[in-house]
Amino acid sequence: MKINGEEATFQKGTKLNEFLKSQGYDLSKVAVECNGEIIPRDFYNKHELNDNNSYEIVVFVGGG
Repeated sequence: MKINGEEATFQKGTKLNEFLKSQGYDLSKVAVECNGEIIPRDFYNKHELNDNNSYEIVVFVGGG
């Protein structure tokens, strides 16, 4: 599996929300794309990570 272009490892059966939390992401401040498709936040707890997928994680940062 690739995340933001880098190889990443995970336990089989890991859900996206579990992975994001384990990596320190604030779920309210990220957007995730899988193979070019945006995953709706409501599906983070249903989407199971897969070795064949490529993910892009974008973190929203406030500023002014």
